Amino acid sequence: MSKFIIYPAIDIRDGNCVRLIQGDYDQETVYGNSPLDMARRFAEAGAEWIHTVDLDGAKAGRRVNHEHVIAIARELDVKVQVGGGIRTPEDVAAYLDNGVDRVILGSSAIKDPEFVKAMLKQYGEKIAIGIDARDGFVATEGWLETSKVTAEALGIELASFGAEVFIFTDISRDGMLSGPNTEAIAKLARATGKEVIASGGVSSLDDITELKQFEKDGIAGAITGKALYTNQFTLAEALERGAASVS
Repeated sequence: MSKFIIYPAIDIRDGNCVRLIQGDYDQETVYGNSPLDMARRFAEAGAEWIHTVDLDGAKAGRRVNHEHVIAIARELDVKVQVGGGIRTPEDVAAYLDNGVDRVILGSSAIKDPEFVKAMLKQYGEKIAIGIDARDGFVATEGWLETSKVTAEALGIELASFGAEVFIFTDISRDGMLSGPNTEAIAKLARATGKEVIASGGVSSLDDITELKQFEKDGIAGAITGKALYTNQFTLAEALERGAASVS
């Protein structure tokens, strides 16, 4: 079992660091105009990984802000994972060949499963599967559409094709600072037998402790964005809590 990892999040739109509420592009707050500077601050605070999302890419269905992500990967001594607008083998290679450590495939897991299976076969654990759920069903296209597939069913199928890492977001919690849906995250981890990173809703250090209680079930880390930007806690505090043993 690898250690529990805290992933500070940088969501990029129009080249800026932003946060949305429940994925709503009309509810945006800008927190900085340089993703690289923000990532540098996170790295200096001790982050081992940084989670990046190309929001424009997620909406457009193609890479848009990739140069910002690649700059972070190339210039900082930190591991980077990226999601948003990654739809082709060329998209995946463009990131992995330029220093990004992990590519997140989300909407394509529903829309183009053969592509996802091919990428899992070629790259293994460098591919993470992003499962974003609304009421238990997988949402796609930047959360604009909801499928008829459950999170567990998709997770089990993709684990059988080699997926080792899942990122689970409960859309109703994202950007709301309302706490993660720990039950659903642990359920996915148990169903797949794989590592699941929690995303959406982490609003306090106690949320991190709660998620860590299910580390043995496969919850392997937590992505946190808005809570850092709104000073609910510092990244140093989150890293410390993530590393603490659970009694």
